Amino acid sequence: MSAVRSVCVVGLGLIGGSVLRAAAAAGRVTWGATASTADAEAARQDGCDVLDLAAALDRAHSEDALVVIAVPLPAVEEVLRALPGNVRLTDVVSVKGPVADLVRRVAPHARYVGGHPMAGTSSSGWAAGRADLFHDAAWVVTAEDDVDRDVLTDVIELALAAKAHVVPTTATEHDAAVARISHLPHLLAAVLASVGADGGPLALSLAAGSFGDGTRVAGSRPELVRAMCEGNRGALLDAVDDALGRLGAARGSLASTGGLAKTIEAGHAARRALVDKPTLTDLTIDLAAPDAPRTLRDLGGRGGRIVALNGTTALALTP
Repeated sequence: MSAVRSVCVVGLGLIGGSVLRAAAAAGRVTWGATASTADAEAARQDGCDVLDLAAALDRAHSEDALVVIAVPLPAVEEVLRALPGNVRLTDVVSVKGPVADLVRRVAPHARYVGGHPMAGTSSSGWAAGRADLFHDAAWVVTAEDDVDRDVLTDVIELALAAKAHVVPTTATEHDAAVARISHLPHLLAAVLASVGADGGPLALSLAAGSFGDGTRVAGSRPELVRAMCEGNRGALLDAVDDALGRLGAARGSLASTGGLAKTIEAGHAARRALVDKPTLTDLTIDLAAPDAPRTLRDLGGRGGRIVALNGTTALALTP
């Protein structure tokens, strides 16, 4: 195991605040920065060390800490422009390709490995965060061919310290996947909520579990949803086209024969595939091996995950 690295989190909302809490709970030295006066004050009242952005990043550079960018995509560039030197850098932004592009353009000196914990709630701000938010959650870590192995280890260790499990992949594959299982659900929830509300007071008074579950994420802050969905425009368009094709087929069948069996049975089978988890087997991966990035991506592509790290040896579970 490498030395326990300090963590600097920029952005102290739900996710960033939870990263800071989780890292502190795991024994890390932590500090943060935020543009939100309310979040800064609340974090300080909870005993956290909150600095202004320049001071936080200078400290990260001097202490060789891991910087975690936890701001919405539109605010990432401002943070990158403030980075001093070749800092160790990751992020928890919900899209990876645009962030990687920004790092290459604005902060090519940074030692960057992308990350994205797949956890959250429809609430926001420091008060919504908690140290156990990531327990047993998937935490994506990008493992490109040219990945910085040292920083890759840092990011994996941070995710494991937060008691998440690590799913390695590429930025492109991540963005295509989350368009389908995160960004499209936000868009469909917005549509479903609007359709339900257009039914008037009677419809809303009858709304129960299925409507509540299907529209829960529509309660998220609109500006945050817009940032992640619009930031993943290309992949989300593909997912929307797929969904529209399936809805069109369902409408055609309903209009012509009155039947919805194919659509409903396919959805039921897909839901069962989510709920009925496959049996997993142990696997070890040498992170120092020349082909480690490809091996890691293969693991993630199969639905596998890293659950522990011993030096440069990762213990993984794979279907």
